[in-house]
Amino acid sequence: MDKFEFAGTDDRPKVFLDKENGKFEFSGKSLPEDVEEFYRPILDWLNDYCEEPNEKTDVVFKMDYFNTASSKMLLDVMGKFEEIKEDGHDVVIHWYYMEDDEDMQEAGEGYEELIEVPFEHGSF
Repeated sequence: MDKFEFAGTDDRPKVFLDKENGKFEFSGKSLPEDVEEFYRPILDWLNDYCEEPNEKTDVVFKMDYFNTASSKMLLDVMGKFEEIKEDGHDVVIHWYYMEDDEDMQEAGEGYEELIEVPFEHGSF
């Protein structure tokens, strides 16, 4: 399975998905003009990963900002990791936010209430 990598821009997050090395990271800002178009290949990659996931999957989110449309897509992304957890694999979501960013802290807490995957929170 090839890794998925997007370097990130001013309005699109950095995305790095690498099954072989166990690295799954989303960081930066997410406010793409066409959110569905941006997240579709990510969700497709995750669908493939769900077929044969690693025994343990640690996912890192270091988001600076995301718009409402992106928040729904991020929930869809986390839902894929929830499916993996439901299939009996270890999954942990690491939600990092800038130390004084209460909005991102609360966003992580909100996702934790919606997704049945263990969350670890921290600031950077």
